[in-house]
Amino acid sequence: MFKKAFLFLLLFIPSFVLAYSDYVYVGGENIGIELKADGVLIVGFYKVNDSYIASDAGLQIGDRITAINNHNINSIYDLTNQIKLSDGNINVTYVRDNQIKTTTLNLPKENDTYKTGIYVKDSITGIGTLTYIDPNTKLFGALGHEIIDSRTGNIFSISGGNIYESSVTDIEPSSNGTPGEKNAQIDTESINGTIFENTIKGIFGNYTDEIADSKLYKVAKPEEIKKGKAKILTVLEDDVIKEYEIEITKISENQETKNISFNITDSELLEKTNGIVQGMSGSPIIQDDYIIGAVTHVVVDNPHKGYGIFITSMLEEGEN
Repeated sequence: MFKKAFLFLLLFIPSFVLAYSDYVYVGGENIGIELKADGVLIVGFYKVNDSYIASDAGLQIGDRITAINNHNINSIYDLTNQIKLSDGNINVTYVRDNQIKTTTLNLPKENDTYKTGIYVKDSITGIGTLTYIDPNTKLFGALGHEIIDSRTGNIFSISGGNIYESSVTDIEPSSNGTPGEKNAQIDTESINGTIFENTIKGIFGNYTDEIADSKLYKVAKPEEIKKGKAKILTVLEDDVIKEYEIEITKISENQETKNISFNITDSELLEKTNGIVQGMSGSPIIQDDYIIGAVTHVVVDNPHKGYGIFITSMLEEGEN
């Protein structure tokens, strides 16, 4: 009887498989980005009583503190509060290379404040470009590459985050050997989405704002992409999305992220930015009414050249 019932269930319960849509809304909007750390990240040390008490206890830059005296730590506030509640002798739980470790610190007091000997951060902010929104799931993807903490050089491990409305205020053009950048204002009162993933293929999350009534673009498979003319969508001033011409020179299906090589050919874009600048990451790449990918990297020695990731790679990553 058990076998028959089990087989009946297998036959009649549908199998749900997540799959991205064949058509998506393309982005191009400049977005503000805030990532919240998974724990509290150590970014530096300072001396206490002429010694580095934290590094002497085995802690390193890049470690993520996740608990103090067995109380979970999700922010700098949590960290300082647990230290205040302690007697100065604390047990620190931290993560390094995906391994959970512990150590103890005996904190000296100075002006009624315990000194830890560590500099920490619990969030990171910046700007980038929205790539797509799936009309059926409202999942979004942006950047096309990971966000790295500049102090540690490691991918920033997150517990969540938000994307915000943002407007470009000015551009610092690129030069050979030095990427330029967009400067922008971020409106932290206008949350457009929540982030749940930071990976080598971009940041991904749920789009929570109303989606503007705009054109849907068909998703191109890698084999449908060809060398030649294409365009990118990005913002260079305020919140105005414009199209700029590029020339695709190489398509690499055996690369994980640098799938599309291209040259900037648009005279207006070259005049304003001298090529690719920081903040353009995630700008959608369009070819023949298909969305084919997103801008990810600049060739530092020649900012007229850049790389993009396949849109299918981003869509697949966003659903994992």
